[in-house]
Amino acid sequence: MPTLNLKASHNVVKDYYDTLKGITTLHLFHEGAVSPAFAALLRYCGRQYGWTLAEKYPLKRGNRTLYPDGAFLDDFKIVHGLWEAKDTDDDLAQEVRKKFATGYPRDNILFQAPDRAILWQHGNQILDEDILDPGRLVEVLKAFFGYQPPAFERWELAVEEFKAVIPELATGVLKLIEAERATNRRFILAFEGFMALCREAINPNLSVQAVEEMLIQHLLTERIFRKVFDNPDFVERNIIAREIDKVIQALTASHCSRQDFLKSLDRFYGALEAAADTIDEYSQKQTFLNTVYEKFFQGFSVKVADTHGIVYTPQPIVDFMVRSVEDILQREFGRSLSSQGVHILDPFVGTGNFIMRIMREMKKTALQYKYANELHCNEAMLLPYYVASMNIEHEYYDLTGSYEPFEGICLVDTFELAEDKQFSLFTTENTERVKRQRNTPIFVIMSNPPYNARQVNENDNNKNRKYPSNDKRVAETYAKDSRATNKNALSDVYVKA
Repeated sequence: MPTLNLKASHNVVKDYYDTLKGITTLHLFHEGAVSPAFAALLRYCGRQYGWTLAEKYPLKRGNRTLYPDGAFLDDFKIVHGLWEAKDTDDDLAQEVRKKFATGYPRDNILFQAPDRAILWQHGNQILDEDILDPGRLVEVLKAFFGYQPPAFERWELAVEEFKAVIPELATGVLKLIEAERATNRRFILAFEGFMALCREAINPNLSVQAVEEMLIQHLLTERIFRKVFDNPDFVERNIIAREIDKVIQALTASHCSRQDFLKSLDRFYGALEAAADTIDEYSQKQTFLNTVYEKFFQGFSVKVADTHGIVYTPQPIVDFMVRSVEDILQREFGRSLSSQGVHILDPFVGTGNFIMRIMREMKKTALQYKYANELHCNEAMLLPYYVASMNIEHEYYDLTGSYEPFEGICLVDTFELAEDKQFSLFTTENTERVKRQRNTPIFVIMSNPPYNARQVNENDNNKNRKYPSNDKRVAETYAKDSRATNKNALSDVYVKA
């Protein structure tokens, strides 16, 4: 991080004191009169770091929202420091205690009155200075802007911190994407080509926003897959990630490197990477990966969660379902999940829990063949597709001691497979996987179906997609035999599933 270029002799410092002197001459001492001069000085300093001073910034603390006088944000909406202004008549130390009592954080927060400044960092008071002296004022500002948050000491703390900022990070990346779409010709062409591919492969009505979110999901998680989960070849190995990464390369082309583009996130990634080096238990990392998935779709992508009816199946229920199917196969068919010829499909795989649990249920001697030939799953959304790929491949590694890519997973809308017209599905490899699955005699289907009969807002232009063949089948069978007076809800995705 660069050192703040500020001296007591600089014009911006002189201007601050001149403005303060003029306000004092007019006998204006209240906070609203004196704080704008200091805000101007702060903005000058913040610009050296590419930070924006957001005044009266809403800061959520549990069920409460606090409004500090200012917060310094980078392009990813990460808060780097807070500022709270007071006037000359205030007892600044007492005001600090009051703010902390209401829940203000103690991590790089500057309390300032015209004659005094108190700086807290990492839970401790660092400075309490008379800032009527220009040299001391500069000392305080250099300490404030030069603050480096300490590395996280525990994996759990890093995870909690990352969870909390994911919606803000995603929003920040979205703004960067929209800016590049307006000026970066290479990215414009790559984005348009990628969007056409997505509409052909996943949904002809896919919105620009949905495609932008796919890029955000890839950009913010690809580094986690490579480094935190010790999978450096993730992009090369995963057929979908490889295609999307071409668009990301165009997005970041105007920067020195992708690392430079994402340098504001180093604190979070670095902490996670350092913590991951000390953790051998993959299940802890899976918990974090699933949390990323949950936070994206229930935080940043609320409408996506609503349309797709994202709901998580508790592990005990997954265990019960898998054991029940195994029992029925043996009792009624004289076969098992391990038997050759018993093809198994999870059409809405999510993060892969059902497939992983099925793999653990199988005989070890059967797993290699089943994994390569008779386990199938689909996912229509990018991030859970990535997560499921990672989880299933690592589960196989844990069970067998060897790595093999899982070729049974497809990025495809399962409902689309019932329609008459079929398109190319994203990449040649993905299309071939889908074709194999369509020609396979599926014996077991096990999944948690999506459902959302009643969406949050009927005016959100967020309606479920129409599937003519599937809708016709539901109308001719399920809806026809139903005694419900209002049959509109019978066409939701749960019923289709």
